[in-house]
Amino acid sequence: MFDKNLNSVEIEKMILQYWKDNDCFNKSNLLSENRERFTFYDGPPFATGLPHYGHILSGTIKDVVTRYKYQHGFHVDRRFGWDCHGLPVEYEIDKTHGITNRDHILEMGIDKYNALCRSIVMKYSSEWKSTVEKMGRWVDFDKGYKTMDMSFMNSVWYIFKQLYSKDYVYRGYKVMPFSTGCLTPLSNFEANQNYKNTLDPSIVLAFDLSVEGLKESPIKEVCLDEGISKDLSVSMLVWTTTPWTLPSNCGLIVNESFEYALFEMKGKAFIMLESRIPEYFTDFKIIKKIAGKDLVGLEYKQPFAYYEHLRQSGYFRILSGDFVTDSDGTGVVHCAPGFGEEDYNVFVKHGLIRRNDLVPCPIDENGKFTSEVPDYAGMYIKEADSLIVKALGEKVLRNEKKHHNYPYCWRSDTPLVYKLVPNWFVRVSDSIDKLLENNEKINWVPKDIKYKKFHNWLADAKDWSISRNRFWGTPIPLWTNEDFSVVHCVGSFQELEELSGRKITDIHREFIDDIEIVVDGEVLRRIPEVFDCWFESGSMPYAQNNWPFCLQEEKDGKEEKFNFEGVKREIKDYVLENFPADFIGEGIDQTRGWFYTLHVISTLLFNKPAFKNVVVNGIVLADDGQKMSKKKKNYPSPDLIFDEFGADSLRTYLISSPVVEAEDLKFKKEGVKDILKTLIIPWNNSLLFYINSRHSNYSNSTNYSNSTVYNPLVLDDWIKNSFNSFLEKVTETMEKYE
Repeated sequence: MFDKNLNSVEIEKMILQYWKDNDCFNKSNLLSENRERFTFYDGPPFATGLPHYGHILSGTIKDVVTRYKYQHGFHVDRRFGWDCHGLPVEYEIDKTHGITNRDHILEMGIDKYNALCRSIVMKYSSEWKSTVEKMGRWVDFDKGYKTMDMSFMNSVWYIFKQLYSKDYVYRGYKVMPFSTGCLTPLSNFEANQNYKNTLDPSIVLAFDLSVEGLKESPIKEVCLDEGISKDLSVSMLVWTTTPWTLPSNCGLIVNESFEYALFEMKGKAFIMLESRIPEYFTDFKIIKKIAGKDLVGLEYKQPFAYYEHLRQSGYFRILSGDFVTDSDGTGVVHCAPGFGEEDYNVFVKHGLIRRNDLVPCPIDENGKFTSEVPDYAGMYIKEADSLIVKALGEKVLRNEKKHHNYPYCWRSDTPLVYKLVPNWFVRVSDSIDKLLENNEKINWVPKDIKYKKFHNWLADAKDWSISRNRFWGTPIPLWTNEDFSVVHCVGSFQELEELSGRKITDIHREFIDDIEIVVDGEVLRRIPEVFDCWFESGSMPYAQNNWPFCLQEEKDGKEEKFNFEGVKREIKDYVLENFPADFIGEGIDQTRGWFYTLHVISTLLFNKPAFKNVVVNGIVLADDGQKMSKKKKNYPSPDLIFDEFGADSLRTYLISSPVVEAEDLKFKKEGVKDILKTLIIPWNNSLLFYINSRHSNYSNSTNYSNSTVYNPLVLDDWIKNSFNSFLEKVTETMEKYE
């Protein structure tokens, strides 16, 4: 019997202790072992950071759904997982040990570096377990998975080999968001995580059209008729916020459907989009309107001569591109295909290069100019901005500063550089139709995520860059010769043992980088890259169970040799028979993260979605609407909220708010307090009343007549009916995951 003087927080502590003392969670799982399975995937967080309100929110949603399903007759495995690899871990080590570049790591040794990473992976695991227990969530930590476990990594290798054998994997050059702080390319999802309002140069400069080119152009007659200049001196005006890319300029881009203007200003002639001239200039005279298509093909003079030898290959001409807009700039885009994906695609479209060809890209992994641009060699790009503008001299007609949103690395907080890099890709763009078809099979809550945000992301899916130039991660199992003409994909550590004749105890880089294998008479070495950690988390439906190698283990040695190319389905396949998952749930940011990678891998492997139902929550913000920040200290610690108001108050506050409908929530401590006063305390008082009444004596001292028993009051009927209606409504909405 509960003490009537206990408060809600103390009651919660008693219940949690009771669950722990009696091993209630594990016993409940044992009791339900023979029930029908309800499959749930838990997205793995990084244990290098403390749990926050976003984790508590998604954890509450997961707990509500899985408890409901258990109570409705299902067996529900609730395995916790840990994301152990990748930049979050490496960045902590780099920061702690003053590591600023790749050479520092190589001097230290990959083995020592990875040992440091391994040592901090589970840094906050005890805090995570404490928070999960405090919030009353039932989850299995003992059977949890870690992406750094050899069994998990081995499954990742197998999954990758299946994609490779289906011709989904290729090596190519692509303009990627590159972190000069972490020295690696990032995915588009990672690049979108940390935009900042940045002050950058905003310049308008003149590119002189070539006299020889003008002689063959319709513009020649216009110039002569108007008497602009005997030597046909006309310049294209370009706007840019990245002067550091100008030494690598290879073309100018206009929109063929736009109307441009030839105008005179201060005795010189210029061309830009007519509608944008007043944005930059006041004292000008429009001479003639010119169709964008009439500009295409004209040659111009590059103000820097570093790549002048490429002119004979068709460089330094005006090209066309539909992405040129009339909302900002001059309507003429400076094109540096080594630093812009659209720029690169324009060069491919015009036949100047083939896909995966190299183009000028004189920036190293530290964001510094290489010797290809000797005047600025060794200089960081942003430091070179002002010097480049100065070198352009009178070619610069406007020189200002402008605030605009720019992507920063989500780990090192340094400006990203979009640059051409060699990479390994999973071919996704060819499977867009399948991705969209499988999305139709998923129940999304709220539904507009399915038809808008996720649909749009899938419809524009790019090939997935899965390689990272890092150290602490699952190595990509590709062994190649020097020119990549021979490539062998290894599908497991067992296969590597057979090929190398060595016993493999771990497949992190320090254990396998020196292994050579011979295939078709060629000596092959492993490529140095590791997997994007999103490939690992996207593989968790299979890798958490060591699939398909778990099947071989269950055979208990009956089969002499494992079939690596295709698993024999002679035994019950627990993983695939319970696939796709019945339910997953995470934040709205995962539409471009975990939801996406799960969906891509399952579609490419099995042409199925990875999950049937998904609940998407919004973002929990500070009460001022800003992102919660440890530095700003603009939110109360979850532990303080637990201790003051209890977990039920916090859980109820979160799941009764619009944040469960993928909207943002401004977290307010007063809101949690209101839930405690208006719901939790009355609820607990009611329970205490009934519990204590069972142990009181007054119920035995009163004789009730049979008429009282068989003639219930109308109020009793109303209460029962109301409760049943409420129960039906809850059941209906829970079955829809609403």
